[in-house]
Amino acid sequence: MKTDASPTARALLALDLVQDSPGITADRLGDKLGVSERAARRYVGILREAGIPIESVRGPYGGYRVGRGLRPAPLRFSAAEALGLVMAVLDGHHDANNPADPVGSALGKIVRALPEPVAAQAEAVRRTTAPAPDRAAARPDPGTTTALVQACSDHRRLRLGYRSEAGSEWVVEVDPWAVVVRHGRWYLLCRSHTTDARRAYRIDRVREVQVLEETFGPPADLHPVAMLEEHLALGWEYDVEVVIDAPVDTVARCIARAIGRLEPLDGQTSRLVGSTSNPVWYAEQLVMIPASYRIVRCPELQEAARVLGQRLSAAGER
Repeated sequence: MKTDASPTARALLALDLVQDSPGITADRLGDKLGVSERAARRYVGILREAGIPIESVRGPYGGYRVGRGLRPAPLRFSAAEALGLVMAVLDGHHDANNPADPVGSALGKIVRALPEPVAAQAEAVRRTTAPAPDRAAARPDPGTTTALVQACSDHRRLRLGYRSEAGSEWVVEVDPWAVVVRHGRWYLLCRSHTTDARRAYRIDRVREVQVLEETFGPPADLHPVAMLEEHLALGWEYDVEVVIDAPVDTVARCIARAIGRLEPLDGQTSRLVGSTSNPVWYAEQLVMIPASYRIVRCPELQEAARVLGQRLSAAGER
């Protein structure tokens, strides 16, 4: 909308828009300011003359962005943004109301920095919401997590001290590829030099991190989430193979990747290969498949499916 603001005021508005929308083009900037594209470029020129480093990036994804050297503006949140942030923290971290907890302390600082009306709403949500704890969540040490993320970014090899769920401890050298969060648990996806294989280590079980001098190149086809889920489906006590009378695309929409790897047998039939330590749970997951299927490997799973089928059949009787 066009206003009667002075050129200086419009230039400051332009700075706000560039900061809020890095990559904004001159025509979009003009639309936001209610002026022509030529005038928008003139306001960018005023900012540059004042010593503000506004960079221009060419190409289909180019536009204006603020370069290095500008002191960042104070954080500004709308009421919706502030409440959304508080809700996200409460949903993912159930000690957010504890000022002694790092997350609770950080959230308190953000709330205190908000304008009073917004802060009052955010604080009301924070204090009156009672989230149920996620019993499966396992939050790792922030320092350990930061070190692992930095090593992934720098492509530096690591020596890890690790303790398994059973209490066994060992040291392993790895190339850290990515940190993945899945259902409240944090994993380091990596290549182990000790076993020469892909591994996924629970970060809450990492006891020591030592950054080594060696560097590495991550796989070109790395898809961290898909690779983690495929890894979690293998290596358990009972090996499983199921033939399904449906194409892969149909089955993939109904079951989680973590129960196994799907592969086509032909255009209308697919195979599921995985493993489990809990055949009863696995049989319950297979019920979600909207087609007939045959368990061709794993007697324990066949027995669990037979018992489950009897239960479901009895539930349907008059």
